[in-house]
Order: sequence, then C-alpha cells, then structure tokens
Amino acid sequence: MKPDFFDRSALSRQLWTFRREFICVGVFSLIANVLMLTPTLYMLHIYGRVMKSGSELTLLMVTLFLIFFYGIMAFAEWIRSRLLVRVGVRFDESLNSLVFNASFKAYLIRCRHNVTEAFSDLTNIRQFLTANGTIAFFDTPWTPIYIGVIFLLSHFLGWLSILFAVIQLGLTWQSHRLSTKGIEGAAEAGNDSFRYVQNKLRNIEPVHAMGMEGNLQERWFKLHDASLAKAELALDRQHRQQAFAKFVRYTMQSLTLGAGALMVIEGKMAAGSMIAANVLMSKALQPLDLVVATWKPFVQSKKAFGRLEKLLEEFPESNIGKKHQYLLGEVRFEGVTATANGREIPILDNLNIVFPAGRVTVVIGPSSSGKSTLARCIVGVWPERAGRVLLDGETIESWNRVDLGPHIGYLPQDIELFDGTIAENIARFATVDSEKVIEAAKRTGIHEMILHFPRGYDTEIGEAGGMLSGGQRQRLGLARAMYGNPEILVLDEPNANLDDAGERSLLSAVLDLRNSSKTVILITHRPSVIGAADILVVMHSGKIIHCGPRDEVLAALHPVIMQPELSEN
Repeated sequence: MKPDFFDRSALSRQLWTFRREFICVGVFSLIANVLMLTPTLYMLHIYGRVMKSGSELTLLMVTLFLIFFYGIMAFAEWIRSRLLVRVGVRFDESLNSLVFNASFKAYLIRCRHNVTEAFSDLTNIRQFLTANGTIAFFDTPWTPIYIGVIFLLSHFLGWLSILFAVIQLGLTWQSHRLSTKGIEGAAEAGNDSFRYVQNKLRNIEPVHAMGMEGNLQERWFKLHDASLAKAELALDRQHRQQAFAKFVRYTMQSLTLGAGALMVIEGKMAAGSMIAANVLMSKALQPLDLVVATWKPFVQSKKAFGRLEKLLEEFPESNIGKKHQYLLGEVRFEGVTATANGREIPILDNLNIVFPAGRVTVVIGPSSSGKSTLARCIVGVWPERAGRVLLDGETIESWNRVDLGPHIGYLPQDIELFDGTIAENIARFATVDSEKVIEAAKRTGIHEMILHFPRGYDTEIGEAGGMLSGGQRQRLGLARAMYGNPEILVLDEPNANLDDAGERSLLSAVLDLRNSSKTVILITHRPSVIGAADILVVMHSGKIIHCGPRDEVLAALHPVIMQPELSEN
C-alpha cells in the first residue's frame, strides 16, 4: 500500500514535491543512456558496412548521424544536470526558513545545539542532489539494458558481463559495509572537535587572561587527534576500496576484450562486435563504479538527512498564533514552575502573581532566588516551564510572536548586541525609524554619547558590541528595549554596569515609563531604583515571600523610617 503523503516527514514531503522534476531527469537520463549506444552502432556499421563496401558516402552519412546523436546526448545530459541544480536550489529555498526556525528553537531550548550543523546538513543534501551520486542513481538501472545488448552480440560475453556486474555490486556492498561506520564516526569526531573550540571561543577573554589556553589546547589536541585518526582510517579504507574497484573494473574490461578476441579467432564473432561488446561492458560498469566513487558523499548526505529530519520533527513549524489589535500589559502567573535539566529542586516553585498593567514592579532577592528565570518566563524564553504565563488573559504561546515582539522590551542580564550600526541595534534590525531611534536614545540618556561617536548613529559597533564599554552596552540595550514605546518592559539588572550618571538616567527612564502607563518589571540588587516602584516583590529560593505596595513591603523588611529618596514619586 502506498504510504499516505501526510505520514511522511517534513523533509520527505518536501522532496516528494519535486517528483515531476525527478521524472523529467529520468526521461532525459533515458535519452542520454539510449544514445550511449551510438558509438556501438557506429562501430558495427563501420566494420559491417563501410569497411566491406568501401563507400565514402556511407561513411559520411553514418558519421553525420553519429555527430547528430552525440549532440542530442550532450543536450540531454546538460538539461538533466541543470534540472538537478534547480531542484537543489529550490529544495534549499523551500527548507531554509524551516531549518532556521527549528535551529533557533533548538538552540533556545537546549542552549548546546550546534546551529551551524543544521545548515551544513542542508547544504550537504543540496550538493548531493546536484552531484554525480544522483546521476549514478538514474544511470545504474541501465546496466542490465547494456548487458542485454551484449547478449544480442554474444551469449558468452553476456554471461561474462553478468558475472562482472555481480562482482562490481559485491564490491559496492562491501564498500557500504566497511566504510559507513568509519565515515560517520570521523564526521562525528570532527564535529566534537569543532564544537569544543566554538564553545571555548565564547569565553575567550577569561581564557586568555588566566592563561588557560595551554590546558584547553591539550584537551582540544586529544579531540582533534582522535578526529584525524578516524578520518585517516576512513579515507584510507575508502581509497583502498576505490583503487581495488578500479583494478577490478579495468581487469574485467580487458578480459572482455580478450574473450571477444578469442571468439573472433574461433570465427564465432566479428571484430566490430568484439569492440562494440567491450565498449558496452565499459558503459555497463561505469555507473556501478560511480556509485563506489560517490559512496562517501552518499553516506554523509544520508546522515545529514536523518539529522535534519529529526530536527524538523522535534521542532516543527509552529502555528502563527493570534493577532491582537493592542496590548494593555497585564502579566499573570498561574502555577508557574520552572526547572532545568539535571536539577532536582525547581528554580521557580508554583508561582501565582499578577503584574498589573501600567505599574512599575521591582523584584529583589538574593542570588539564585530565581529572579532572572522569572524574567525569562515573562517574555516566554524559558523552555522547561509548567503552568501558565498570561498576557492580558491569553497564554503567551497563543500570541503571534512576530506581532508580540514590538510590544515587549527585554533587557537580559547578559547584554548581547549584534554586528551592525548603533541605529540598527536600537531599531532591533528592522527598518530604522530615525525618530523612534532618537527618542529611545534620549529616554535612556545616551543621545549625546552617541553623537560623540565618529559616525553618530551610523557607527559600527563591531561583533557583540566589542567597541563599547560594559555600561555603554547596557544603556544601548536599554534603548533597544524601549524602542517603539512597548507596553511591557522586563529589565533584568539594568543598572549592573552603570555609573551614577547612568543610574540617574535609568531612574528617569523608569519614571517616564510609569508616567506613560507602561508595565515595567525591573529586577535589581541595588536599591537606587526601588523608589520608582509601585509594587515590590521579594523572592527567595524560587518563591515569592513578599509582594505588595512598595512602602508596605519595605516596612515589613526593615521597620525603620524610609529614606526620603525612596519615598519620592
């Protein structure tokens, strides 16, 4: 029974959409392979008619037909190659968005997923579709046809060609059995070595400052040496198999010629038929030889197909979600519990809390109390979570993420800026609205600072904002969070790297947001911004131990007269 189309994986379904193109490739392969018989027929006519009749006109006509059919054969091969290239490009174009989104989700959830591996897998599959391996797939079925033509010339040579084809297939099977695990093991070892270096380069500054290069290099040497050893073994085995396969092929071709010569000597075969049979034998074994030569790319693409198929199954294209006209900004937790892989005690333990719309909520608490995880749950980026996070009464998962993004401003504890201009980073790499960019910069007090850069807002900040100080990166990240005047702002330790002037600008920005009826959830260790709070939340060990109006919570924590600056505004 033919499997239902919708039972296939996303990757298989996408390949199935190109079935018409593959049928066309098969048709042009049919034309090209039929016309591969042209030199055989030419030889038979040369030895059978031209040499006997001595007619120059016959020779001319036969030669013209030969050139004409060669032209058609070349055109058919060019068309099928062009079709395969177009299939590869369209296959990539149809999947690159799915692969990007799936890799994005996988990295967000696992934090260890190698994003580049998925794109490398997609490239490997595309390249295999357009390379000799696919052509060998379409040419191999013609091997028995060529052998059938040899039977028409000589039964003995026909049976001999079957024997040689079986030997060639045996070599192909042996190549698969011996090389597959080696190729896969070498590729995995190489990926392990690459991932190790990639992970350490993310923390290059402490590695260099504390002289850890030598120790890390020794560990990398072990991984790299293991990768080289496996790659050397796999390549040595593959090349040995290819060399032996070539030896067998040339030997069989020569033996075919020798057997044909013996039959000519015995008068059982014409000389032209002998040469034609030898050419046909070469054509019959050529696809099988190509299969052996392209076995490594086939194994690699098969492995890549499996990895990509698994990735797209685990992280399918999500529903678009609801579209909303506006967002008031109320955030509600209902039984929210956040955990982490390998951790028995939850980071957040059954939290139930409401962050009212248009109010400033400040969250405080000791380290490891779950404050940053709380912030990540609010914006919907913490993967291992139970319970419901509601925005205006709707679960955050039900919102269209692209539509929701402009309504949320998020400043994480670890500021991550991107290679580009200051304006592009503030504008979240959307189309830069100069008025909104300048407004966000002024609200965070960095407008004058930006104007002192060589090219102002068009200054390139370098990879990860390398040309900026920690305080500048933090204030630029705050401006990015405030860009477009979002309804909800979640600020995780926004004053960690700020000096006094920066803290004053932050406090001014928070007060401005409160006056604009924005929902602000601010996480801090420092008391300078507590004075701007409407609501104060105190966390400890993943639980909320105090929550209420600022003055009441402060009085419960410290039953002393509050300082004037904390009671202002």
